[in-house]
Amino acid sequence: MSGRGRRQVDAATLSFLDVVCCGFGAIVLLLVISEWAEPVLVDDLRAELDATVTELDVEAQRLHDKARALAETLTVEQQQLLGERQALLRLQRELDTVTASAEEPRLQAQAQRRIERRLEDAVQELTEEMERLLGRRYRRPESDAAIAGVPVDSEYIIFVIDTSGSMVNYGWDLVIEKLSEVLDVYPEVKGIQVMNDMGEYMFSQYAGRWIADTPARRQAILRRLRSWHPFSNSSPVEGITEAISTFYAPDKKISLYVFGDEFSQGSIEEVVREVDRINREDAHGSRRVRIHAVGFPVQFAGIGPSEATGVRFAALMRTLCWRNGGTFVGLNRIVP
Repeated sequence: MSGRGRRQVDAATLSFLDVVCCGFGAIVLLLVISEWAEPVLVDDLRAELDATVTELDVEAQRLHDKARALAETLTVEQQQLLGERQALLRLQRELDTVTASAEEPRLQAQAQRRIERRLEDAVQELTEEMERLLGRRYRRPESDAAIAGVPVDSEYIIFVIDTSGSMVNYGWDLVIEKLSEVLDVYPEVKGIQVMNDMGEYMFSQYAGRWIADTPARRQAILRRLRSWHPFSNSSPVEGITEAISTFYAPDKKISLYVFGDEFSQGSIEEVVREVDRINREDAHGSRRVRIHAVGFPVQFAGIGPSEATGVRFAALMRTLCWRNGGTFVGLNRIVP
């Protein structure tokens, strides 16, 4: 019995070894098969990837070319749009010019009629103001040579010019014209000076002294006047007092010309008293400096800030001219 049992154990052991060997053989077979198949699969996959990359490169180049073409088209269209905008602006400016040219005569006529009406209304106010300040019995001396009512016996002339915005923006061409006309009235003088209504000199190098009268100097004054726009407080008082205090001399005949359109602040009576103080009469009743004035009707044309300031300027300057041997000229237009 013992022999039979030993033989059975050996058979079972042998079967187990057979199974193990078979499994090992199967694994080796699988490895062999896999090694032969892997290179084929890798090559196919690589070929597919290369083809995909090539297609993507082609597509990317196509998109790049398309983007560049679109950018070039956009640049051309932007340039065309810019040109069309510039052309539109030119046409708009031309339209504005044509419209302004068509409207200008009508606007000028309206302004002229308004100026004339306002000046007529102001005459009575100015007359009453002068009578109150000067007295009903005051009469201006009638002893000097005059052109169009303006005495021209002076050897030295001073211009005091309002450089405020209303004058510069609406009456400056007329200022240049009137200054030139005044210079023509005096063919030759011994000295000229120009300052604004604040007492600021046109030529700082001549501050406090006379400019020699020559044709070249006169032309230089007119050229400088075109671009000379210093600050102004719309009151001629500072310029008048500076001119009289600085340039009066007993041996000189001086005329002061005030160009302006408004007197915006201060008392007329106080200004008259101050000018009387510094521009005293001599033993013969003559003043140190003649004061003339030219009134520009900017305020009466409805384009200045206040008609009242224009009336105050006219009242002040007419009074000063009357008391100081000069002439007040009120213009009725604002264009040359």
